[in-house]
Amino acid sequence: MENQRTVADGLRVVVRASVYAVLGGAALAAIATVVSVLGPTLALDLYTPPVAAWWTVFTAVAVQGVPFLLLGTVVSAAIGAFVPDRVFQRVLPRNPALAVPVAGLAGVVLPGCECASVPVAGSLMRRGVAPAAALAFLLSAPAINPVVLVATSIAFPGRPEMVLARLLASLGTAVVMGWLWVRFGKEKWLRLPGRGAPSAHTTGVRAFLTGLQHDFLHAGGFLVLGAAAAATFNIAVPRSVLDVFTGSPWLAVALLAVLAVVLCVCSEADAFVAASLSAFPSTAQLAFMVVGPMVDLKLLALQAGTFGRSFAVRFASATWVVAVAAGVLVGWWLL
Repeated sequence: MENQRTVADGLRVVVRASVYAVLGGAALAAIATVVSVLGPTLALDLYTPPVAAWWTVFTAVAVQGVPFLLLGTVVSAAIGAFVPDRVFQRVLPRNPALAVPVAGLAGVVLPGCECASVPVAGSLMRRGVAPAAALAFLLSAPAINPVVLVATSIAFPGRPEMVLARLLASLGTAVVMGWLWVRFGKEKWLRLPGRGAPSAHTTGVRAFLTGLQHDFLHAGGFLVLGAAAAATFNIAVPRSVLDVFTGSPWLAVALLAVLAVVLCVCSEADAFVAASLSAFPSTAQLAFMVVGPMVDLKLLALQAGTFGRSFAVRFASATWVVAVAAGVLVGWWLL
């Protein structure tokens, strides 16, 4: 019986692989045919100075960001696979108000990408960590970890004040949001993961490889989209329209803070996208880097699925306001 099941599974795999090979081969043949026929014409039509400038900006952002994206996802996957949740319980004070700044600072020591921070925060709550502390860690881990800060220093060479400003504004946002939850948060807003439920968090080498593959491919796609959007923004938006926003610091901050929500660039690479938006003032670029790791469309979906839609809408809206305010205050002070 066991042998028959093994043979059946083997046949299933062979059939599935054959179907994929046939469909993939047909798709590649079709693409090759279209490229061979239309490629020279399209190349001549598209080889213009604006397109060349677009490719220059896109390549610069993507190539600079990929190494840090890979390093960040390796660190995040390693922490998710090999660091047990009880480490957080031992480090954090029992008083939620005191646990919030400690959890915020833990983001420097135990970094993670924004995609991984949501399930980690859910796991911490399930194991008894105060929601306010878990939420502070959720916001700080992808925003102030060493990979992000080093990437920021390379994206803005000779400007250490930009790195310090990002650290202070992001950490301040995480701590303030944690304290706001201690003071005003209601349990009915938050769909807490059941403490008695079995944890979906796995450990070991397999978990590390799975997490690394998922995080890198997922975040890499958003990095490519972000680089393309930044290049398009630099090339396609008329200078006259750009002057309307760059001429007003408030409009510039608001525009890039909204752009950070839409682009969903991974925190390990968003500094290069921000640096490419050189027409905007430094405070607006800082707001882009503070808002992005804490509030974007993919995070909103992840938070809604993990903690409930009611929580996600309230928490994301408040975080966006606090992050913009922190970026403006720290930018006005340091930049």
